[in-house]
Amino acid sequence: VQLQASGGGLVQAGGSLGLSCAVSGRTFSNYRMGWIRQAPGKEREFVAAIRWSEGIEYYPDYVKGRFTISRDSAKNTVYLQMNSLKPEDTAVYYCAASTEDPIYRGSYYWSTDYRGQGTQVTVSS
Repeated sequence: VQLQASGGGLVQAGGSLGLSCAVSGRTFSNYRMGWIRQAPGKEREFVAAIRWSEGIEYYPDYVKGRFTISRDSAKNTVYLQMNSLKPEDTAVYYCAASTEDPIYRGSYYWSTDYRGQGTQVTVSS
């Protein structure tokens, strides 16, 4: 699976940004597609995921209600719409793919099989 992310940039707090991820390489109907992020000096964290076939969505509490993940099967593309952005959302965002669902154990953990190049999202206060 190849993942090509685009979008991101600089936005003021409270603003919106959209990310896109073009997916190719193999049959991925049984995959979960999504996004993870990593800020400087922090561990990588789960952002959102969607089951490609069923469209079931997963969000951690810190983005729920602000971020929306979607996919366009005809375009083989996954999207992340980010609204009401906060400075703490600043990070490099990576598109990712997995054969596993995110697992909730007090917080979400997501084991990914593939990851694309990152795209920077910077939210100024």
